[in-house]
Amino acid sequence: MLRTRQRSGFADHPSSGLVAALASAASFGASGPFVKPLLDAGWSPAAAVAVRAGLAGLVLLPFGMASVGWRLRALVGSWRRIVSFGAVAVVGTQLCYFAAIERMPVGVALLIEYLGPVLLVAFTWFRTGSRPPTITLAGAFVATGGLFLVLDLTGATALDPIGVVWALGAAICLACYFAMSSVTDDKVPPVTLAAAGLLFGAVAITALGATGAVPLATVGGDVDLLGSSAPWFVPMAVVVLLSTSFAYATGVFAATLLGSRVASFVGLVEVLFAVLLSWFLLNEVPTVVQAVGGALIIVGVVLVRSSHTTEQPAPAAATPIAA
Repeated sequence: MLRTRQRSGFADHPSSGLVAALASAASFGASGPFVKPLLDAGWSPAAAVAVRAGLAGLVLLPFGMASVGWRLRALVGSWRRIVSFGAVAVVGTQLCYFAAIERMPVGVALLIEYLGPVLLVAFTWFRTGSRPPTITLAGAFVATGGLFLVLDLTGATALDPIGVVWALGAAICLACYFAMSSVTDDKVPPVTLAAAGLLFGAVAITALGATGAVPLATVGGDVDLLGSSAPWFVPMAVVVLLSTSFAYATGVFAATLLGSRVASFVGLVEVLFAVLLSWFLLNEVPTVVQAVGGALIIVGVVLVRSSHTTEQPAPAAATPIAA
């Protein structure tokens, strides 16, 4: 019987997952450098997260609802996954990360946050009692050594200890998120999960602000950007459209094709983009010791993830978010 060959779409191309993961990592890497001018101008981290998540969720909402045929029942059936995504990926990770970069360089905060996979190894070992492979333990050891160099405890540039705690909080949220990403769910397409999770996160953090649990401070007017003044909505627009809407959608899409572990492995490129943009936009240049430490962290995380690169793609694995 003669069969007609269908033209393959982008999602069917062998490299589509890798391209999407790299695009997501580069986009996420821009969030810190463009949010920091708002924080320096007087915005609170919680307010930045609420505005970023709310506007990005509205941008993605039509695409997300169209993906499920405008059926609200599909969202209700997966409400636990949506709530988990909003609470951990949106509120927890972003709030901790923004609070960290308010007190320390963007690149350093992101490097500390990316210790999440190492923390996940430690938690899994503690929970199961099963010793990880030697290469995984070696990666954890190298990454931990890199952390001490990034902190540069004996250097001339002292890091704010509160900022370090916030960055470690982001690492814990990232580890929790990677653990949750192993749960598959065919009911909610990637863009729908991103839209619903972002909107839930925005509502949740706004509710916390209304109770006074977290400060919601916004400042109008101009902010310092690229050595000149720009309206506050210019960097926020970049964060909403590029570093959130586009980044979340492509990141979740990449994880559906690559699997959560491989996608998080590729997501390490985010650190490189964030450091380069921080250097260009904010003139934040890491010390030599911190650069060496950052390289060790990346090598360590690569070793940790390399023992799992044979994982098969999960149908709806979550995107490895960091910022």
